[in-house]
Amino acid sequence: MISNDVLRRLRYVFDFDDTKMIAIFAQADHDVTRVQISDWLKKEDDPAYQQCTDLLLATFLNGLINEKRGKKEGPNPVPEEKLTNNIIFNKLKIALNLKAEDVLALLELSELHISKHELSAFFRKPGHKHYRECKDQILRNFLNGLQLKYRGDSEGTPAFEWKQTLD
Repeated sequence: MISNDVLRRLRYVFDFDDTKMIAIFAQADHDVTRVQISDWLKKEDDPAYQQCTDLLLATFLNGLINEKRGKKEGPNPVPEEKLTNNIIFNKLKIALNLKAEDVLALLELSELHISKHELSAFFRKPGHKHYRECKDQILRNFLNGLQLKYRGDSEGTPAFEWKQTLD
């Protein structure tokens, strides 16, 4: 998935304003401006649109973990330069302190039915024999489930244009 889409959706789901977004980046020891955030949230056809890199999204997700769970002793984790849907999914699971049953319930809200074993495959290390790549559809449904839980709506929401990433 495109980092800008994930950032845009998380902002909507949790109703973060610019000040809160800046504070979340600051939780990961990264300074951003209101203009940068605004440019990352714009549609791709807008002339002011700026690509949110994987590194920036990883930094935001690390800040979200610190915001929601509290900052650990010592230095912040180094953000990944290349994100996969599995990493995004796992960071959100950690930030929101979700157990497997909670994640499955969120996916059920989006009418996606998977087993606990299928879910655990997304959170394994890439070299593990039962590792499974998280496709855009799974992450999209998870984010939609978050939206349904935290915003209580799916109708009348902003039209998010999910872009397929070609790796």
